[in-house]
This record gives sequence, C-alpha cells and structure tokens, in this order.
Amino acid sequence: MSFDTNEFTLLDEDQVFGRNSIDLINNIGGRCAITDFAILLGAYVSDECYVYYDNSLKGRTGWYYLSSSDGDGDVRTVFRDGDREWTTASKRSGGVRPALPFSTISDISPNGVRGRSGFLEVEYGEYPQYVVSSTSMESELEQAYRSGTIRKTGKTYTTDSRKWNENALPFKAVEHEEYEYNGRKYIRAYFNNTCAYTLSNGKQYEEGDNVWIEVSPLKWYVDNDARIMLCKNLIASGIRFCNDRNYDGNFKNTEMYNFLNTYFARDIAQNVILQMTPEEKKAFEEKQKAAEKRKNPYGLNFGQVTEEDIIKGALKSNVAVFLHGASSEGKSARVKQIDPDCAIIYLRNATPESLNGKSVYNQASGEMIDIKPTWLKKLETKCEAEPDKLHILFFDELTNALPSIQGIAFNIILDKEVNGIWKLPTNARIVAAGNEMEDSLSANQLAEPLFNRFAHVYIKTTTEGWLKWASEHNIHPAIYSYIAYKKGVTLRSKYDGEKPNADPRKWEMASKMLYATGSPEMLRALVGEDITKEFVEFCNQQVITLEDVINENYSERDIQSLNTASRYATTMGLSQVNEENMEKVRNFVINLGAEFVAIFDSLWTHGDESRLEHIAISRVSVKK
Repeated sequence: MSFDTNEFTLLDEDQVFGRNSIDLINNIGGRCAITDFAILLGAYVSDECYVYYDNSLKGRTGWYYLSSSDGDGDVRTVFRDGDREWTTASKRSGGVRPALPFSTISDISPNGVRGRSGFLEVEYGEYPQYVVSSTSMESELEQAYRSGTIRKTGKTYTTDSRKWNENALPFKAVEHEEYEYNGRKYIRAYFNNTCAYTLSNGKQYEEGDNVWIEVSPLKWYVDNDARIMLCKNLIASGIRFCNDRNYDGNFKNTEMYNFLNTYFARDIAQNVILQMTPEEKKAFEEKQKAAEKRKNPYGLNFGQVTEEDIIKGALKSNVAVFLHGASSEGKSARVKQIDPDCAIIYLRNATPESLNGKSVYNQASGEMIDIKPTWLKKLETKCEAEPDKLHILFFDELTNALPSIQGIAFNIILDKEVNGIWKLPTNARIVAAGNEMEDSLSANQLAEPLFNRFAHVYIKTTTEGWLKWASEHNIHPAIYSYIAYKKGVTLRSKYDGEKPNADPRKWEMASKMLYATGSPEMLRALVGEDITKEFVEFCNQQVITLEDVINENYSERDIQSLNTASRYATTMGLSQVNEENMEKVRNFVINLGAEFVAIFDSLWTHGDESRLEHIAISRVSVKK
C-alpha cells in the first residue's frame, strides 16, 4: 500500500456533521465501537450504546475526538450515541479513530472485501486490540512470561504512560513489547482506567491489573469519493489532545497529531514493511524520511523542558545563566547539584580586589606586578585538572552587590576575562543568582546591558518538588508528613519583618533542630508560633510509624482506631520507606483505604521511572 501522504489525521466536524459529511458516515453513522486496548488505556465505554452491526461487548461504543475546535477553545467530539459534543482539549479519556487520506483507489492493496456497510473494508497494519478470550490462556501467557519462555518479536507499541486523569501532564511515551506464543502475537499491559470495566472476554478488570492483549490486523473503511480510509474502531486512548484549553483548530500543533504521526505511524508500519518487496520497502523508507523532514525541517526536539534542563542547556552552550527567586528557593542548591565543587563568589561582600586581583610593587624590578584573585587560581586549577568537565563560576547575590561591583562582574561575564588580563578557562561556565527587588530591601536592579547577557530562569519551589527533595535529604519524617498533609500550604508564610516566617530553607533548618532536640516547640524560633502550634498538634496524633510497620509492631485494633487525620499522618510518614521495604509498607497502607494508597503511591514515586515501575509490579502482586 502506498499513499501520497503518510500523515494520519482525524475526521473533522464538517466530515461528520456538516453539509459535506462523507458518504461513509452518512451510511454507517457516527457511532464507533471501542477496542479493549483503548478501554485499558483509560477510555470511557458505554454500556448502553452499540454500533449497528454488533450487540456484543465488542460492539460497545465510546466517544472520540475530531480534529475541529468548537470555536470556544474546546475540541469537538462524537459522543457515544453518535451526537455532536465537545470536551476540554486536555482530557485524556477520549477514543482515537485514525484516518488516512489516499490519492487513488489503486493505492490500496487488494486485501479488501465489501462489508455489511457496503463500503470496501481493508486490513492495513497490526495493532493490539482485544483481550485474550479465555482465563486459561491468560494464565498460560502469564506463566510463560514469568518463566521467560515466551519469545519477544522485537516490535513494540507506544502509548502514553500517564494516568487517564493526569490532564495537566504532557505525553510521556511507554513501549509495550510484542510477544509471540503458539503462532499468535500479544502484548502485556497494565489496566490504566479507574473504572472497573468488563472487557470483551466477560472478565472485569481494575486499575493495576495486568492484561494480555492480542495483536491483530487493523480494519479500515474505504470511502473512495472522499479519498480517505477510516479506522473501523476506536483503537487507543489516554492521549491528551493538546495541553491548551484554548484549542484554535490547528491540529498539527497538538499532542494527538504528534502521537499519530510519530508513534502510531511507526507502530503499524512495523508490520506493513514486513509485507513489502525490497523495492517497495526502499520507496517507503525514502517517503518516510521526506515526510519526517517536512514535519520537522530543522530536526528540533519539541518536548517539555524543566528549569534544570534550561540551566544545563545554557551551560552546554556557554551562555551565562541568571537564577531569579526569593532567598529560600534553593538557587545555590540547584547550582551545587550540577557542580558540587563550583567556585562561589558572594558579591554582596566582594571588593574590587577580591574580584579583579591586585597590583603590588616589586622593589627588585621597580615594576608593578598583577596578582590573580584567589577564586581565579582555584578555578584554573580545577579546570586544568579536569579538562573534559564543565566547572561553574557562581556569582551569588548579584542583585545585592553595589553597582560598582556589578560593573566589575559585568566585565567578567561579558568578556570571559578578569581585569582585562586573564581569560577564564575554556571549560568554565558562568551562573549568577539574586533576589528580586520585592524580596530584598538591599537588592539593586540589574543594569540593562548586564541583564541582557543572561539566560533567565525563575526558580519557584513547588510542594511536589520540595517533598521529593526532602525524601532524598533525610528531612525529619514529622516535618515531611506535616508539609505533605497540609498540601504545601505551610511550606511558606508571609514575611513581615517582625516575626519568623516559614520557607523551604527554614524547614530544612527546623529538621536539623528537631533531630537534635526532639522538641517540636523549638520550631517557633524558625517558622513562627502559629505554624508551630499546628505542627505540634499534628505530631500529637496517634500514628503507626514506619518502624512499627516494618517490624509488624501493630494490631488490627491500632489500625481501626486511626481517624482520618491520623491515617493521613500515618501515610505521609510511611511514604519515606526505602525500596527494599516498600511492598510490605504499601500492603499495610491498603488496609487504610484506597484514598491513602493513592496518596502513598504519589508521594513515594515523585515521578521517578524506576519507582513507578516498582509500584506497578507491586499492584500486580497484590492482585495475585
């Protein structure tokens, strides 16, 4: 099969509901059956509406996206009953029904038949679609998988690893490996839908269950007049249409378009290529390369980037970076994470001589001798010892420096040169940091030429980020639990110049004080009386500690006596467990209720890939 374009798309509103609706939709209607794989990935499925040709579980319909905007920033959809609807563009629970344009009917290989629809139905590509039909076969496949006796084919199918309701998060690819067993092909995937749906084999699955899905040929309707092939079923879900509620109708700018033409196109091509002659394969590959170049002529990576990514990218490019943020946001800590041995110059206390070096009179020669500043000597030594490594020169508190000192720093940043004499090492990189004007009475505004010499990164510590950091830096479990329980509300409090206020740095200090004294009342000297009072009340709750759970030092009565707040506090503390004891602790949390298991999973993983996989395996073992 050879098409004039390999761009997959979705039907638009006019093709389904408009005056120019295509003949295919006019004849079969807008309803569309949904596959088990799409349900597994998070799709909504109807128990009330079925397609016209199938009243079995395989004929149940779902709702699916069109490529059109509704005019108000949302995306147009086809509802389960075939009616026109809309939804927010960031939603993940819609079905995906790919369409593929072609130029002439001869482009389609002669593998089609006239279906009950009256339209030509062809097979093009293979894809995971329906769960294996019997429980015994599921058990047989699972046993072969666990014993390592099932063969991998080398092919994979890519979907989004996000949960169906994580609408705020961008696409994060996960590959499902294909296995061959007794002449048939399968993938093994986890049920990623919080609704406990019954799949086509009559078995009900819940979130976290492992499911074996058979890979089978995809069936497509052919509308010759419209020059389009339309997938017969909804075959995928869990993919965010786009990240912006204000969808403007430009389908090529969406995550859905990227999924279809980056991942889905590759996945089904794996099977199509195998059926090609060498000449067809060569032509197909050339066409693929040309199409990829048209979609991304500059070969750019359009993925999301973090603050750390920007900092590292600027350093790699030898562009100076300025970190903005309040004094408690951990700007210095971020720099030290990248280069623990960085050269730090505290500009608030700097003098011209400490920055530029000094000149001394040599009585023997009668000449002035220029002496390098100490920081430059140390930087040169490190850079010379490790020529293949980048070393950071960190100008801290730049906005708190006097304008005269800022001017000297500007010369170093601009020319990568000290005192007009000594060049910085080629593997030295510049990072600066400072407080905003509203956050510090002693802050000075940067002059425009100096400001414009930097890539600017604005640091704001999130609750999730702080909790992840705290779990890795031995922050006292009571403080960790309290901040998590309050959902970050008490991570900061307003500074009034009279009483202590809370901020991320103060909580780190409070952790050290709590470890040293064991007295929560001490914290009022750091985070203020009101927060300390609330913290003391939190600590006075009955909880079952991590040590108690690991050593099984609790009874069923202890669990039943925990009220809701105590269960929260217990869960927060338990989320600091290490990987060795995680499964045991998580099994205990299950006794507290599903809500607390979700909290535990979120806090323990913090988005870490290996930990997410560990949780997934734990879910499977619990189901067994």
